[in-house]
Amino acid sequence: MTPDMSDVTRARHGRPVHHWRRDLVELAALFTAVAVADGVANLIGHGPDGPALLVISAAALVATAGFHTWWARHHGHAPPPGDTGARPPAAAQSAGQPGPSPATSAAASGTTVLWRMRTTVKDEPGSLAALCTALAAHRVDILSLQTHPLAEGTVDEFLLRAPEELAASDLSRAVSLAGGTGTWIERADAHDLVDAPTRVLGLATRTALDAAELPLALRQLLGRCTIRSLPATSPGSGRAGQAIPVEGALEDTVMRLRAPEGGVITVERPYLPFTPTEFARARALVELDARLGPRIPRSQDVLTLPEGNAITVRRADTSDVEAAKAMQERCSPRTLSMRYHGPVGQADRYLNHLLSPRFGRTLAVQTASGRIVGLGHLLWDGDETEIALLIEDEWQRRGIGGELLGRLVSMAVEAGCDSVYAVTQASNTGMVAAMRGLDLPLDYQIEEGTLVITARLNSAPATPQPSYEQAEESPGEPIAGHRTQAP
Repeated sequence: MTPDMSDVTRARHGRPVHHWRRDLVELAALFTAVAVADGVANLIGHGPDGPALLVISAAALVATAGFHTWWARHHGHAPPPGDTGARPPAAAQSAGQPGPSPATSAAASGTTVLWRMRTTVKDEPGSLAALCTALAAHRVDILSLQTHPLAEGTVDEFLLRAPEELAASDLSRAVSLAGGTGTWIERADAHDLVDAPTRVLGLATRTALDAAELPLALRQLLGRCTIRSLPATSPGSGRAGQAIPVEGALEDTVMRLRAPEGGVITVERPYLPFTPTEFARARALVELDARLGPRIPRSQDVLTLPEGNAITVRRADTSDVEAAKAMQERCSPRTLSMRYHGPVGQADRYLNHLLSPRFGRTLAVQTASGRIVGLGHLLWDGDETEIALLIEDEWQRRGIGGELLGRLVSMAVEAGCDSVYAVTQASNTGMVAAMRGLDLPLDYQIEEGTLVITARLNSAPATPQPSYEQAEESPGEPIAGHRTQAP
């Protein structure tokens, strides 16, 4: 039986509502039914056609019941669309109602971008819920969330997937209206989809395998920042470096950590203050590095030079200082002066710094007898990366420099470096030919005879180049130079 308006009213308000018209109709129907029943009973009981009328009435009743059942199955009792307030999109827009926003249309089409966002909210119930509600109103999906408690407030770090047409300014404005302050936002990529514990474990593994990975691991852990490693004493001067507490120091956008050998690791991020949580993570990574001690991968490659001599290329560290000193003693003063741009007598003082994996990676070339005849350095210089080579005079122009340079550039690409630079003298045509042989975009800067060549790296690793010294126009020139400055 289809409900009338009184039933609907009862359902909406939760209490019965009576109408006098309905009571009057029901009373009249009751009297009519009693009168009809009395007449039918007299006709069937006293008339000659009573049994026939009874059979006809039963058949009519069965037919009526069957028709009612068929009608109920093919016509539901759901209210029409107009009663629910729902309208097709076209009808809604024609009636003056707002249609889907561009952000909603972009989200529906699947065109989205990733954002990393950090904002500070009050440390009180409902603050995070207000942010989430504001993001949901713009069809923004929260992929991950990290919280960094502070003395006053909480820093929330989000990884977001937002419609492509939603601008960063609109997103920041929505977060600000929801109570967020000091909002910082930048584009993210697929690498950020890895959750924080997994990423930290991966960085710890990289650091455990190679001490030279520590600055790179810190940069990936903390985002875009500048990392400098300062030794306990300045190379060549013997001056003591800056002293910091064992537990390190955190000063807004700068953190200082004590390096295992007594130096200082400075991490600076001027655009965003570090949180105590980030400081604790960085300190734990440095402590892990200190407990493991000096270590580098011990793999090596044996190569054959064009004239038939076999050489071995391997990683080097401070255990090779004496062998490196012996090589420098066999080098000519001109080669050393082109290499260090300073007094030749102080060249040995830089070796501990250059060979330490704390400041970069070093490749050594040694002969079958174990004598080192070439060194190649990939040095972390803040947020830049420097390449430097030194080849013993008797082993120049044999392809060793090209082999080292190609391997160092490949290592820089693997480490995620955007560019590498080499410092030499303007007359060093060998280094210019070597950098040009990498087939990478190059920038040249020259000042007072000093040439800085910067190579912008692409996504493909550079391959070792053939004997680039053959293109050298000045046969006696050393291969490369290196700029060393006392911290």
